[in-house]
Amino acid sequence: MALRLVQPVDGPAASQITPPPPSLRAGALSIGEDAIRRLVAGDVGGWRDLAAGTAEIEDIHARYLSRRVLLESTLAQPKAPIAALAQGFYAGAQAGVAFLEEEPREPILLNLTGVLFYELGAIVAAEALFRAAQRLDAEVPGVEGNLRECARRRRSGSMLTRAIPAPVLRGLRDLVPRAQEVARRAVPATGLTLSLCMIVKDEEAMLPRCLAAVADHVDEIVIVATGSTDGTVAIAESFGARVLHHEWTGDFSEARNIGLDAARGEWLMFLDADEVLVSEDGPALRTALGQTWREAFYINETNHMGHEEDGSAIDHQAMRVWRNRPSYRFEGRVHEHFSESLPAIVERIGMLPVRVDHYGYLTAVRSAKDKTQRNLELLQRQAAEGNDSPFLHFNLGTEYSVAGDQALALQHMERAWQQLADEPGHGSGRGYFPTLANRYIRLLLTNGRVQDGLRVADEVLALLPAFTDVVYSQAFAHRHLGDRAAAIAAARRCLEMGDAPAAYVATLGAGTFLARIMLAELLVAEGRADEAEEHLHRVVVDHPGYIGGVEPYAKALLRRGVPAAEVAERLHELVADMTPGQRFLLAVPFYEAGAVVEAEAELRAILAAQPGAHAARLALAESLLSQNRLDEAAQTALEVPADAPHARTASSTVLFARLAGGADPDAVEAAFAYAREAGLDAGQLALLGAWRDGTVAADAIPAGAAPVAAVMLEALARLEDFDGFERLAIAVEGLALPWRERRELLAGVYLRRGFVDSAAAEWISAVQTEGPDARALLGLAQVAAARGLAEDAEVLREEARALEAARP
Repeated sequence: MALRLVQPVDGPAASQITPPPPSLRAGALSIGEDAIRRLVAGDVGGWRDLAAGTAEIEDIHARYLSRRVLLESTLAQPKAPIAALAQGFYAGAQAGVAFLEEEPREPILLNLTGVLFYELGAIVAAEALFRAAQRLDAEVPGVEGNLRECARRRRSGSMLTRAIPAPVLRGLRDLVPRAQEVARRAVPATGLTLSLCMIVKDEEAMLPRCLAAVADHVDEIVIVATGSTDGTVAIAESFGARVLHHEWTGDFSEARNIGLDAARGEWLMFLDADEVLVSEDGPALRTALGQTWREAFYINETNHMGHEEDGSAIDHQAMRVWRNRPSYRFEGRVHEHFSESLPAIVERIGMLPVRVDHYGYLTAVRSAKDKTQRNLELLQRQAAEGNDSPFLHFNLGTEYSVAGDQALALQHMERAWQQLADEPGHGSGRGYFPTLANRYIRLLLTNGRVQDGLRVADEVLALLPAFTDVVYSQAFAHRHLGDRAAAIAAARRCLEMGDAPAAYVATLGAGTFLARIMLAELLVAEGRADEAEEHLHRVVVDHPGYIGGVEPYAKALLRRGVPAAEVAERLHELVADMTPGQRFLLAVPFYEAGAVVEAEAELRAILAAQPGAHAARLALAESLLSQNRLDEAAQTALEVPADAPHARTASSTVLFARLAGGADPDAVEAAFAYAREAGLDAGQLALLGAWRDGTVAADAIPAGAAPVAAVMLEALARLEDFDGFERLAIAVEGLALPWRERRELLAGVYLRRGFVDSAAAEWISAVQTEGPDARALLGLAQVAAARGLAEDAEVLREEARALEAARP
């Protein structure tokens, strides 16, 4: 039954509380309906009996909800003159005060009781109760307006007391002071304690950062160690943690609950070692402990994705702080949760202005810990034990997606989606629903089911209209289908919406910088480069910390003809503290545009800040190669350790620089030794060895070395090292490729570097030796076009098409 609250024109509002949740609805609604019937029948005494009976309800949440519904019932009486309603209002005010005398820290009950006093003309008591509610929780719906209404009635001098029956007025004389005393006592609790509970294993790299940020803001640290072999336990003890040793059984909930059972604080908090409390938010965490009317709090967690400095992240609300009650314990072997055991009463769950950075989704962290494989094994074990829940399939889909199996990920995500189909709102009341919906749509698109993705997106937006991530996926889908107009419209809608609420586990930037970048790309394709540049400028100005904004904006400026030096100066002004990652992405368009001096400056700045940034070191070596500074290039690449991930590429660069530069034999031999230690591919070693020797036997070099040979030949041509080019061309003849393919390789290199006569000679040789084929004729057509012989070029293309059509 929907409650119809009595509210005079411009009068105070009782809190807009959602209907009782399903878990507690039966008892509370039964009491509420009975209360309304009794009040309508004039049985105020019967209503009082219901109120008194709530003291016998053992479950604290059912007792609170029943009392809230009872107070609301007095305000839901059918509309009538105040004289007829006064007895019900007075009974409600008496009960409200009695409830609050047991526990005054109840903002919703304070507000409801205040409305009842207001209706009875007791403005002083009403104001005191409203202010008490607001003091505890400034977000109580309607309370600010209620205080304004009290002030309005004072100014108007309308107190309504003449219409109130005399017995009620006499009763208010004793009740008002009690209400004022309740209001005075309604202050946040003090002295409550907080226990931080964690489970850890081999976390010596990340645990110090985590504990250093939170240790000063908790009263106790309880850590369950599940078999660490490094310095994790010693680190935990150095922060004063109580360490409990527990053998790992493959069940995260079991391990977490051991720590919860041992905690002594009135409040509990959990973190993982890869999560870091934002230091300035610690005081807000302590302040929350006084909110004893709450059962749990969400905090804002930022999941950093990819590489730490990329700026890619997802924000969501994570429940991390809750009352220490035995019934609040985790369930599930992995991706464990406990929120379903909390009372589904909206005012019992709060949101704290507390932020936590989570680094566990960074590529380096997941790879180092092999989290995906571990999680999959635990989830598969749950499935083998008979778990077929949508939450299990959602988690399996997530982990398979991370592992790269997008087809299997879609199967599980689709299974979860289908299992929720019969629930109200397609299961949108479940905490993980937004993430499930978003990932399901993306997996549909990834697996080529674009129309299905658009259909599901529409279904999700009907349930969660503020979910910007879904609109962003629609923009991506429309672009994939070639409908740029629809894609542009969707991207603009994302900007109108802004980022989705954190409760949706929203992607940072889907309604801001990511949408602008996509919109800019679409506008460039439409020939609207100026408009695209404006959006890219906004990305850099409004979100200077986002790593992906620098490169497209630099490209836009270079495309417009802005000199590279000016581009560098402008971007460094806009992004004052440019990270090494941003500098690298600025160096890329410089290098591609031939602005190697500016590229070199950015790369050297990266290495000054991060000497171990080997990707930047290799890029610097390439920049030096393009400037024909071969010895410097070789020395730069040699600084990459032979066991580093980029060592193979570095060794190829070193050998190229040494051989192209005509280095002395010892330096060349040292380069080969470095390449062998780095594990350079045998085919490349054979190719480079043949280049060094100037001779080669037929088929001595594996065919797989052909692409590398083409790249090196083009580099030599660019450097105008014709002697080196000729020696490497000799080595190409040793590739285990058909003679005709070797001709095609060399002809392609010649043509791309502008040596059209040499390219023509290769294709003519192919035609003379093996007869004309379509590729040779198309190549000669390009030669003719380069020489300005348009008619000859078209004739050759026609002959090529005819040969292609005649092929069996």
